[in-house]
Amino acid sequence: MGSVGAGFSMSLDGFIAGPNDEIDQVFSWMFQGNIDVNASTGDHDMELKVSEEDAKAREEMAQSIGVIIVGRRIFDVAGAWGGRHPLGCPLVVVTHHIDTIADQWKKEGMPFTFVSDIETAVAEAQKIAGDKSIGVAGANVAQQCLKLGLLDEIGIDLVPVLIGKGIPFFKELGIEPIQLEIAGVSQAPGVTHLRYRVKK
Repeated sequence: MGSVGAGFSMSLDGFIAGPNDEIDQVFSWMFQGNIDVNASTGDHDMELKVSEEDAKAREEMAQSIGVIIVGRRIFDVAGAWGGRHPLGCPLVVVTHHIDTIADQWKKEGMPFTFVSDIETAVAEAQKIAGDKSIGVAGANVAQQCLKLGLLDEIGIDLVPVLIGKGIPFFKELGIEPIQLEIAGVSQAPGVTHLRYRVKK
């Protein structure tokens, strides 16, 4: 069974997006390298420009992740990635309105599973992923996984910018302190990659 990990690009003051879901500042490092990487979705063509090391890391991540758990909000903001996530893996979507969203997106060939709570999401993701790892996208979903002791790893792509306000990844979880182990630190143009294991 693979590990469950959350990863975010984050400003130095702790925000993963601006107040209106702006991501240009925290994703700016993805366009500062010299290697072209395709990150197209089902309805949008996009080319990233990252360092050679980051291009290799992204390819390894794409091969190792079997499924991504997302919340309804990020699913909607991203327009369901047009039916195909940039990493090409299936999604487990946590929503309180399964019937409504399933009517819209549960079509033949669409790689989505809809569930109503985090525990079920992780259980379904483990079935889908098999021995591969599980990614977690969205601050709220990651925070819930952390509170329930379901998160094994945290990755932060720390960007040297202060946004001032927006959507924080870390906020008062009510279970602090949470002890982490440093799993890796590396640098690339415009970003410092930090990797942690959650102590349990």
